[in-house]
Amino acid sequence: MSEAPLNVYLCISPDVKVGNNVKFSKFVNLYGCEVGDDTKIGAFVEIQKNAKVGKRCKISSHTFICEGVTIEDEVFVGHNVTFVNDTFPRSTTAAGALQTEADWKVETTLVRKGASIGSGATILANVVIGEHALIGAGAVVTKDVPAHAVVAGNPGRVVRYIESRGQQ
Repeated sequence: MSEAPLNVYLCISPDVKVGNNVKFSKFVNLYGCEVGDDTKIGAFVEIQKNAKVGKRCKISSHTFICEGVTIEDEVFVGHNVTFVNDTFPRSTTAAGALQTEADWKVETTLVRKGASIGSGATILANVVIGEHALIGAGAVVTKDVPAHAVVAGNPGRVVRYIESRGQQ
């Protein structure tokens, strides 16, 4: 039995801006987004319209990057990380009709250069994760994270700071 070509398992719409040397695993879904040079996108990742992923990032499998998220260069995103872009989600309007894009405003999130987000973390809307910050596995980030901070727990709290990439 012959193996299907890789692109059979990719759903990348024509409006996606893909940098040079981007590596895709199977079963990714990208539309209306940007992915920078030398970035790796794992299996079962979805990146929605108007989201941006920088250069030399690693986006691990089963991650959801919604509209309004900007990830700068050299960011690590662990497995099964979820970003949120609505702090008061509803399926219907006050009149009971299903909501459309016109009924809500995208709320943004910014992940600064060199940050790392552990597996299973949830990043709520309207936060900035500072440069080289480290978000622990399973953390729920509800507010801004300072540069070089290590955040853990639910809700996420700063537990310490790291001075440089190599310091633990």
